[in-house]
This record gives sequence, structure tokens and C-alpha cells, in this order.
Amino acid sequence: MKIIMLGAPGAGKGTQAKMLADKYDIPHISTGDIFRANIKNGTELGTKAKEYMDKGLLVPDELTCDLVVDRIKQDDCAKGYILDGFPRTIPQAECLDNALNAMNDKIDYAVNVDVPDENIIKRMSGRRACVGCGATYHIVYNPTKEEGICDRCGKELILRDDDKPETVENRLNVYHEQTQPLIDYYNNKGVLQEVDGTKDMQEVFDAIVAVLEA
Repeated sequence: MKIIMLGAPGAGKGTQAKMLADKYDIPHISTGDIFRANIKNGTELGTKAKEYMDKGLLVPDELTCDLVVDRIKQDDCAKGYILDGFPRTIPQAECLDNALNAMNDKIDYAVNVDVPDENIIKRMSGRRACVGCGATYHIVYNPTKEEGICDRCGKELILRDDDKPETVENRLNVYHEQTQPLIDYYNNKGVLQEVDGTKDMQEVFDAIVAVLEA
């Protein structure tokens, strides 16, 4: 089962991808992990990617695609895999399709975890991170015993810049501009499945499993 997870930042697709990977015993592949592994192992692709990242530039689509394709050719992907955070753009999706076609393979499902922007802004602006141990909480869904203080180490909690409403709004705008077209792309290919991401985490997971096993 070859699955692509789609959804805005903060929609919870990473959590769902991990749960699905555990259930179906297939790898959860995120581009961040691939970049880190290749850079750590000093591969040719990793060295090329690092040159861009060191300059604060985005890794080009073709190179990102090469890294992903290299990963999905590995033995542990024989039964399938879940791609999380790739593709992000239409050129990346086309590059992936071309590579899979050459392997006589294809994506089975593109699952879009659909959450309205206002829910995401509310969800992410409620996150708090500990300055000491890095533990994360949420003022509504996972509050600490004492407000503003980490349960684990007793240090103060902060709202990270990444989670501030204006930053989240910017990230959502970029998402809608670049990644939203992928929903139409996979819909046209007949592999798109949409689930309501505003529900409880387990309910979202059950809904995804239901469409995968329909």
C-alpha cells in the first residue's frame, strides 16, 4: 500500500502517518528524515542537498525527488510506504509519478486530512513548549498541572515563533498556494481520499483506515 499524506501544517497528518505505519507495518517516510539520514551518511545526494540547506535555500524539486525515490527503492518499502511532506508541489508530484512509472509502480492513495484554517490557527497558537526539556503541551487539549510551568522539569513554557498566529497564517498561505493544487492533481488521478481532520485523533485514524480498507 503506497500512501501520500496531504494536509495543511498543523492538520495532524504526521501523527496519522505514524499510526498508519505502525498498523500496516510499513515505513513512515518524511523528507526531513531522508535529508538528515543522507547528510549524516555523507551520500552523494545528501552532500548535494546540504549545499542548498547550508545557504538557506530550498532543495530543488528534482534532487528532493531523487532522494525520495532512492528511499522507496529500499527493501523495507517492498510492502508499501507512507510519504509525509512529499510531494509538496505539482512538479514534485510529476517527478514522483515518472519515477514510479519507470518502476512499473504507482501511488494507491493520497489521503487529505482536511482542517479549516481557523481551526489550525487556534490549535497551533495553543501549543506551548518547555524552555528546559522541550516537552510540548496545549492549553486546551493537553494542559499542564500548573499554568505556564512544565510538568516534567518545572521550567517555564513559551509560545514558539513557529506557532504564533501570524506565522501560522503565513505558512497556511504558502500551503494553499503551493500544495493545495496537489489535491486536484490526485483527485484527477482517482486516488484522492478526504477525511475530516477536525475530529478526535482516533476518529480521524479510524476514518482513514475505513477508506483504505473499503
